[in-house]
Amino acid sequence: MAAAAAAAAADGFRALDEASLVEYIKATPALRAQLGEQLEGLAIKEVGDGNLNFVYIVAGPAGSFVIKQAIPYVRCIGTSWPLTKERAYFESLALKEHGSLCPNHVPQVYHFDRPMSLIAMRYLEPPHIILRKGLIAGIEYPLLAQHMSDFLARTLFFTSLLYHATLEHRHAVAEFCGNAELCRLTEQVVFSDPYKVAQYNRWTSPHLDHDVEAVRDDDILKIEVAELKSMFCERAQALIHGDLHTGSIMVTSDSTQVIDPEFAFYGPMGFDIGAFLGNLILAFFSQDGHADKDNDRMVYKQWILRTIEETWNLFHHKFVSLWNENFDGHGEAYLLDIYNKPELQLLVQKKYMTDLFHDALGFGAAKMIRRIVGVAHVEDFESISDVTKRASCERRALDCAKTILKERRKFETIGQVISVVQEISAP
Repeated sequence: MAAAAAAAAADGFRALDEASLVEYIKATPALRAQLGEQLEGLAIKEVGDGNLNFVYIVAGPAGSFVIKQAIPYVRCIGTSWPLTKERAYFESLALKEHGSLCPNHVPQVYHFDRPMSLIAMRYLEPPHIILRKGLIAGIEYPLLAQHMSDFLARTLFFTSLLYHATLEHRHAVAEFCGNAELCRLTEQVVFSDPYKVAQYNRWTSPHLDHDVEAVRDDDILKIEVAELKSMFCERAQALIHGDLHTGSIMVTSDSTQVIDPEFAFYGPMGFDIGAFLGNLILAFFSQDGHADKDNDRMVYKQWILRTIEETWNLFHHKFVSLWNENFDGHGEAYLLDIYNKPELQLLVQKKYMTDLFHDALGFGAAKMIRRIVGVAHVEDFESISDVTKRASCERRALDCAKTILKERRKFETIGQVISVVQEISAP
């Protein structure tokens, strides 16, 4: 780690704390301007509760912003797990690209400093909270499905070959190929470590010991996961967020903001869709652990299921609508002089969307499994203090994920998936 620190210092990087951040802001015109040049009485608070970075809220009398700095290791593990700080560069690129496509749901970037691996962006002020925390608290968000389906449809369609010419697509793919180290981290923690004995794996033990062994011994599961891993590594379908779980979304009753795209690269669309839906399914299974005598969470569980169903159905509608609006555009996946009959266009779209649906189910299930038996767990379960109750919730979620992953091609509608979730959750 000393070598990593020396290398970081050599290229102009230094990790900031609250005191040195004030000096950095004073020396940076774009940040001073964002504060209306009023630098007296700045309030700075470190709020990073994620696995990787330091995050500061900076507030002054005339303005505010968030500073996010990547450090050259995995924060939740420590210096024993080095990680490139170049991830901040790709996060800033993705924020700007996704922000241009969906400005209502992506915070604006004010400043990026590549040597310092530092991004300054809009502060999502209260009552914005992390969606995962809202789900734990049992708060309904009536516009969540509408907003997330909009974000997914626009960011995925407009960065795919359905809209791009192949030449511009390859240039964009090449730019994001540099984020290989974070892709490799995903390959390890999502597609590899949960299926073997690995240093950082953990689970609710001893309650889930046999369940973890069953995952490692499930040959059919391993074959299916290998296919998903290949797709993740090989398929440059669209610019994906790469880590679109409920901790990467901030919400109020009428605002939905997607943050933290440092894992962004050109990958399979289903990975983003699946990450969001899979984390909602995890939230669903955690609810029994948060129920009490005053609220059995049954109404809330139904809201989560409706949100899952509405998100996919709205996404499907919006994505196909964008496709129809641009079928005669410059996208080169399906050239109009070849796919020149309405009935052929419909067949193409049906196959494309069916494949995407199955991809999303597979990736979503894989993301669920890794959150129960891998390195980084979710607060939905971790905040259940009764260990026996927590393990019971996790076991059902794990069983559900394995079923969906192995049988994903049998599903024709999201309603059929919801039925499986309900069956497995029944006491």
